[in-house]
Amino acid sequence: MIDRNDILSMEYLKKTEYTGNCEGMRYRMEKTEKEDGARLLVTVWPEPYNFRNTPESEKRRKEFDFSEDGITDAVAWMNDCLFEWNQAVR
Repeated sequence: MIDRNDILSMEYLKKTEYTGNCEGMRYRMEKTEKEDGARLLVTVWPEPYNFRNTPESEKRRKEFDFSEDGITDAVAWMNDCLFEWNQAVR
């Protein structure tokens, strides 16, 4: 399970993307600019490959507010994805 404390600070995310993995799922969080302001784009995909070497068809993406609440929501979504994938494997 991914915990909010596993994710680096907002200041870090303002500068560069953050990647991690948990129980066979990899994830990437990055700041994106939209017409209505900054957003947090989160991508998840199954191991073993990195972001660039994983086919787009295997990636799932979702946008969140670029805020502490957005990070909390993103962590919950990533954990939901992890749960779904773990159930599918069983």
